[in-house]
Amino acid sequence: MFGFSIGGMVLTVPIMTLVGRTGNPWVAFLLMITAMIFLSGYTALSAIIKAEMFPTNVRALGVGLPHALATAVFGGLSEPIALALKQAGHESVFFWWVTGCIALTFVATLVVREPSRDSSLEIDAVPARDSVVR
Repeated sequence: MFGFSIGGMVLTVPIMTLVGRTGNPWVAFLLMITAMIFLSGYTALSAIIKAEMFPTNVRALGVGLPHALATAVFGGLSEPIALALKQAGHESVFFWWVTGCIALTFVATLVVREPSRDSSLEIDAVPARDSVVR
């Protein structure tokens, strides 16, 4: 998550600026692949991290509700913001909007504790097979 958030904060504006200015499809493709490499650092881990934050009896609600709200707010606002900025001639400001959203991931990565290292969080444990009373 740190790799994604740091890479995203540093590279989003330059990559999106270069993609908008290049006329070469191969350069645009390589820039997008570079961005996808960093994005995979988020997509590969986010579901696991979110699931580990909640006990199993509330996991679906604990993961689903915040995800739906964040998607509605940030995902829902992104298109109108991008279009309004482009029409106003300030398209590059949207790149900073995306960077700001990635910065929120960085802050969350700093704040969220790993459940396996935090004794105050209860993690539902499945008893070992040998310890089951018969």
